[in-house]
Amino acid sequence: MKVIEFLNNAKVYYLATVDGDQPHVRPIGFVMDYKDQLVFSTDARKKMCNQIKKNPKVEISAIDENMNILRLTGKVRFITDTDSQTAAINAFPLFGQMYTVGDSNFEIYTLDEIEISYTTMTGKKLDGIEL
Repeated sequence: MKVIEFLNNAKVYYLATVDGDQPHVRPIGFVMDYKDQLVFSTDARKKMCNQIKKNPKVEISAIDENMNILRLTGKVRFITDTDSQTAAINAFPLFGQMYTVGDSNFEIYTLDEIEISYTTMTGKKLDGIEL
């Protein structure tokens, strides 16, 4: 199974950031394959975006109906441009009601240095997941 399939099946997954010494976790629900990369979005006005810009290290966590847990650890790299924004609006038309292509608040990002953890609730490592 591909990571993007797992995340789309989960529908809601959680992104953890750090603000100083305080962790913050929030639900996110958009991912797409863009130029063979997992790509997510945020709004530049959100605290999450500012936290990422100060410390790009994040973790995404999701759980499936079988209680298997996927964790992605990596470093955010913003790839916002008109092409990535257009692709995101095409993939998730609701964005078109919130943003326009070229909107500086509409941030698109990917993860570099991704480490994948795929386990059961008891911590047993699972196979069968790939980027």
